[in-house]
Amino acid sequence: MQTLVLYDALSNLPGNNFSANPAKPRFVLSYKGLPFVTAWVEYSDISIAMRAIGAKPNKRSDGSDFCTVPVLKDPNTGALISDSLEIASYLEKTYPEKAIFPNNSESLIREFNSAHIRLILPAFKSIFVRSAGILSPASAKFFIKVRSIDIPLPWDATYDKDWALLEKGFNTTYEWYQKTDGKWYMGDTFSYADIIVACYLLWFKRVLKEDEWVRISSWNGGKWAQVLADVEKECGLA
Repeated sequence: MQTLVLYDALSNLPGNNFSANPAKPRFVLSYKGLPFVTAWVEYSDISIAMRAIGAKPNKRSDGSDFCTVPVLKDPNTGALISDSLEIASYLEKTYPEKAIFPNNSESLIREFNSAHIRLILPAFKSIFVRSAGILSPASAKFFIKVRSIDIPLPWDATYDKDWALLEKGFNTTYEWYQKTDGKWYMGDTFSYADIIVACYLLWFKRVLKEDEWVRISSWNGGKWAQVLADVEKECGLA
């Protein structure tokens, strides 16, 4: 089997990775035991680099096209897939061993993905401030320009309203988890829904200050630090 290539954004952090969306296919690839390498791209160069390899652009809220990461290149099939959820769907169909959409749950998990991001997106100003701080100067400038299209400036990492919104969002997600009365979102069955939650948590842990991550870790009786640890272990990334 030939090695797959995952395109991800470069940062100044040890190990480079920080962003939630490229983390999702990395977790899936690791969970399924598929061989892959990561091609690191400077954030300010993502659009040019992805267009150069023929990646399909996404749509911004204003209707304009843009290219982003993750993008997955599979030399075994010739496929080139953009968007973390579409990559997950492709990997599940192409390499079905160790299912991430068990029991025909893809449509359910797609709904979960949309609902979860709607809950936490309003609180992203604080996270974006910290994310810009771990990028190179050119990439930080580009990150602010691009992200402020969807999340208007000003951004403030100490804005208490953002933290309240984020906690409220995770309180709702906690209620969803509690309904299944199990370790995972689907009870005793691991799925891509758990990867989605864990990858946002990983983003927060990577970019936030230590006391800010401790704050999130304390919510819902320590549920979220445990979810991240459990998913990393399940995917062989602990």
